[in-house]
Amino acid sequence: MRKGFWIHWKGNWDSGEEMEFWNDIVTEKSWNVLIKLKQEVDFILIGGWACYLLTKTLKSRDVDIIVDFENLEKIRAKHSIKKTHFLRKYETSIENISVDIYVPYYSRFPVPAEEIEKHTMSVEGFTIPVPEILLILKQHAELSRRDSVKGQKDRADILNLLINGDVKAETYLKFLEAYNITEYRKRLVEIITSARKEFEYLGITDPRKIKLIKKHILNQLR
Repeated sequence: MRKGFWIHWKGNWDSGEEMEFWNDIVTEKSWNVLIKLKQEVDFILIGGWACYLLTKTLKSRDVDIIVDFENLEKIRAKHSIKKTHFLRKYETSIENISVDIYVPYYSRFPVPAEEIEKHTMSVEGFTIPVPEILLILKQHAELSRRDSVKGQKDRADILNLLINGDVKAETYLKFLEAYNITEYRKRLVEIITSARKEFEYLGITDPRKIKLIKKHILNQLR
C-alpha cells in the first residue's frame, strides 16, 4: 500500500519514536480479543484498530465493529450483549475489553452503516472502511467526545490517518458532499491548526516539520 501524505506527498519527516496512548498490556489484550472475534464472526472493523491497520501507529484499547444481524446473533450466542438505545449500538465485554457493535439501518453514522459496506478494503485479512470514510468516522467520534481523553486519542488518530493513512483529499471532500456533511471540513481544519500534543504521540516534535505538515494538509483542504 502506498503511504501517501494526502495526495502526492512522499516526504520523510524523520519522526522519532511514537508514544503509545494506552499501555502495552491493555492494547495486547485488546488485539487478542479482536483476533478471537475475527475467528467467530464477519465484521467491518472501524475505530482505533482500523486506523492502526492502515498506519501501523497508535494501537487501540477498545474494539469497534459493524456487523449484520446474522453475525450479531452469532456474537449473542457466545457473549452477553447489551443494547444501548441512546447511542444506537450494542455493547459487550470480552475478557474485560469493551466491544462496541454497530448494525446497518439502526446505528447512526454520518455515512450510514449500510453505505460503509460499499466502501471497504481488506488489510491483513480484516475488512475496514477506505481511508476517507474511516477519517469521517473518526471525526464523528471526536465530535461526540472532543473534551475527553478519548477525544484526544481521536484527534491523534485523525492526524495519523492524514500523515500515514493514504487519505486522498479530493475523495474525502467528495464524500462530504455526497453525504451532506461538509461542515466536517471546517472541524478538520480546526483539528490540524490546533494540533500539538497529537504530533508528539506520532513521534513528531520538530516545530519546523510540524509547521510544514500542517501547511501541506491545509493546502489540500482548500
